[in-house]
Amino acid sequence: MKAFIIGGSGRVASDLIKDLVAAGHTVTAAARHEDNIVDLPEVTKKHLDLHTSVDDLAELIKGHDVVYFTAGSRGKDLLQTDAFGAVKTMEAAEKVGIKRYIMLSSIFSLQPEKWNLPGLKEIMDYDIAKFFADNYLINQTKLDYTILQPTVLTEEKGTGKISVDILKPSTNPIPDVAQTLADLLKFDNTIGKVIMMESGDTPIDQALSEIK
Repeated sequence: MKAFIIGGSGRVASDLIKDLVAAGHTVTAAARHEDNIVDLPEVTKKHLDLHTSVDDLAELIKGHDVVYFTAGSRGKDLLQTDAFGAVKTMEAAEKVGIKRYIMLSSIFSLQPEKWNLPGLKEIMDYDIAKFFADNYLINQTKLDYTILQPTVLTEEKGTGKISVDILKPSTNPIPDVAQTLADLLKFDNTIGKVIMMESGDTPIDQALSEIK
């Protein structure tokens, strides 16, 4: 498939790009600071500013089969990047006929009653932004979406194993989140689903194949 990654210079995106290339997909990665995107001969780098118009975004992403939204402002631009920036990319995807859309979100983003749990209270404003973006994706588009909600990201070696049965915030090695995002393309049963994940004992492909 031809994959377009929004937020291509981020921590998760850097591993995601490598995983998609390894799986044989064609990758275009875009970011505001495109020079920070990983250098691979199979990857096309593009400049992207989420403050731009839907038409400009549509021009960038047209011709691709799947859009990944992995961008994040780290609390510095929540409305225009994490919330409305995401919405504009959804509108752009529909404008140019791209159906598959994969959102990297946050654990319990759609469950405000859990935002006061330890580990989440500190990122409540981020979860509010994701709440509106994720709800728009589910309720206001006709995209074949998957929303992946990892718990706290950690800079450690991946295990290749996850759990999708989450009761409270935990942790995810970044490589496992990236691999899960890439592997979603193998499983049509993940379309239209919100998937929570943390480190676990089930191989990623098995965990995704069993989602109903």
